Amino acid sequence: MEETLQAQSVNRPLIVGDGIVTGNASWSFGGDTARHFEAHVSKSVPRYADGHSIVLGLSDFFVKRDSVCYEIGCSTGALTRQLAQRHAGSVRWVGIDIEANMIDQAKQYLAQMSPQPDNVEYLVGDALTFEYEPSDLIVAYYTAQFIAPRVRQELINRIHQSLNWGGAFLLFEKVRAPDARFQDIASGLYVDYKLEQGYASDEIIAKSKSLKGVLEPFSSQGNVDMLRRAGFADVMTIFKHVCFEGFFCIK
Repeated sequence: MEETLQAQSVNRPLIVGDGIVTGNASWSFGGDTARHFEAHVSKSVPRYADGHSIVLGLSDFFVKRDSVCYEIGCSTGALTRQLAQRHAGSVRWVGIDIEANMIDQAKQYLAQMSPQPDNVEYLVGDALTFEYEPSDLIVAYYTAQFIAPRVRQELINRIHQSLNWGGAFLLFEKVRAPDARFQDIASGLYVDYKLEQGYASDEIIAKSKSLKGVLEPFSSQGNVDMLRRAGFADVMTIFKHVCFEGFFCIK
């Protein structure tokens, strides 16, 4: 009886807020998540829009008239659309996501724009096997943290290889603190932030349970080491908010 109750507790649906329902250790960007994603992520990630603004500003230094540029893990395509609006003309913007529902939602949002950018496309694809063209800018905005650690280095290697010399890679990630004390403090601050955004305590706990084994952040140093192993010699932090960080890399 006790084992049955434990199984029911583990397997029951988890309500994480903003209309999203998931399960224990099984957070997914598929299913109905796409319809609620933009509302959810804008509240869950501190300074989410500010990070977009930083990416937009940095893009001015690397996007050329005939550039091909990618957003890996574009979800519903908000950042890709902003970049396409900022750099029109012959620049090609390609948003890639492994979840078909996310790409469908991105295409719907794109179709609703007026005027509609004609230099952006959204493709269903696996970032680990996608055939990238030589590119001048690649963005992974809170994406790599969901790639299994055993193959994450492979993804960063492929990104470095596909960039033109002098091209840029912008990697935004949730990061782990350098030791247990700092991690406890950062986690506490993040819980406080989510409470301030209006999430209930049980929703915060449910989200944490759903992300077990799915979201695997590296430390700041771990990310820098990974970038350098891929070949990026020039790396700096361009954004930092407690346990969220943006890395700016030039090939």
